[in-house]
Amino acid sequence: MAQVDRIDLKLLSLLQQDGSLPQRELAERAGLSQNACWRRLKRLNGAGLIRGTQAQIDLAALGYDLTVFVMIRTRHHSKDWADAFRAHVEALPEVRDFYRIGGDWDYLARVVTRGVGHYDRFYQRLITDFDLAAVTGFFAMEAIIEGRPIDLQAVE
Repeated sequence: MAQVDRIDLKLLSLLQQDGSLPQRELAERAGLSQNACWRRLKRLNGAGLIRGTQAQIDLAALGYDLTVFVMIRTRHHSKDWADAFRAHVEALPEVRDFYRIGGDWDYLARVVTRGVGHYDRFYQRLITDFDLAAVTGFFAMEAIIEGRPIDLQAVE
């Protein structure tokens, strides 16, 4: 785990809330000079704690209105098979998040598409060339909390 202090946590919290903040404003809000802020950001980037900045886009407004949580169970657990399956799923553009999980299922993918017809085409591509024991999808009705920043400064 990377060594961070409360000022680093403040910077990370601010960036988590708005990654487009100008460095001058970020420094001001964190109580730092611009040079000190720049040095800390460079160190945090170098340590891999900041993995880029992204705009949060309203996908539903663009017609991507269906979110499906896809649970996958496999019969295969070899490294070669898992690596091939991982590469296959990474190449599917509808997949927003993909996890290997414990419990009754092996993988969880969050998929965003333009409706059920597009999801069915995604599903057919997902299962092509892979012997999967079970695949099921849970269709989201409403996003209640999505992409909420983690309170990095909360006391444990």
